Amino acid sequence: MDTGTAERSVGRDTMRREVAEVIPAQDGVTGPPPSGGAPCPTCSGAADSLPASYVYVCGRLEARFRNLAAEKEFAQVTGRTDTAGQTDQEAFYTVLSQPENRYLARQLCWVLNVQGLETYIVLPRDPRDYDRLVEAVRPRPSPLDLDIVIGVRGPIAPPELCNGLLVPIVLFDQVYSFDRNALIKAIPRPEKMTEKAFEATAAEVLDRILQMTDNAGATDDHRALIYAAVRCPGLYAKTAEEHARDFSLTSVDVLPSPLSGVGRSSTSSSPTPTATRTSPRSSLCAWTSPRSSRSW
Repeated sequence: MDTGTAERSVGRDTMRREVAEVIPAQDGVTGPPPSGGAPCPTCSGAADSLPASYVYVCGRLEARFRNLAAEKEFAQVTGRTDTAGQTDQEAFYTVLSQPENRYLARQLCWVLNVQGLETYIVLPRDPRDYDRLVEAVRPRPSPLDLDIVIGVRGPIAPPELCNGLLVPIVLFDQVYSFDRNALIKAIPRPEKMTEKAFEATAAEVLDRILQMTDNAGATDDHRALIYAAVRCPGLYAKTAEEHARDFSLTSVDVLPSPLSGVGRSSTSSSPTPTATRTSPRSSLCAWTSPRSSRSW
């Protein structure tokens, strides 16, 4: 066995061990594999066919009750907590945020939705990191809330983990929770541009990247785009500069980086996204001339 094959084998074995250690601690249920029909998606053979991959994804975390027993337990604890005058979401946050109730976080399933689609079930690699999931719960949620999840994608979750939801598990190392407006205001603004004009440009660029419905943060291209959206202020500054020159943003693409391996796209550690522009907005021509077409 060559070194590369050995490393991939060790990586799969490590992922299976980590998932196996986390799931029983939260579920308490270990069912036998199916006796017939379709193969079990979480059995050893299936895990080999679903190699682990890194994930850098932006979406919205949602806490759900894993089963009826977990929901009843939460209701009993809520009944012993002073939540008078609070909305359901505020009461949920009040109960879960109290230190003596943190055990309830392990009885919930945490689903990451990307553009409204259930994409991953999120579990902490370190059990102490359940606090990061609790911090992602907002007492007054907004459509502008965002959560960045960084970790490793594993196999498909077993049905008992989240009330029958069959999506990949992600063991996370980091979770960052913020809202869209806070991110836009935190981006450094070019000196010669007004705050209003720059925030409009930044909002357009951010929304365009986040609205790519197939961006699950599991490929080199997708990780590079999400990384650029939240960590590269130069992308916004350059777009604002071109807007001031009356150019229109037509797409945001990812090109291979000369620093990455052969045949690979730029990764999140060295993204090289470029925005491709066509003729100025003031032009009424249907064609694109070499002078007016620019990549920057």
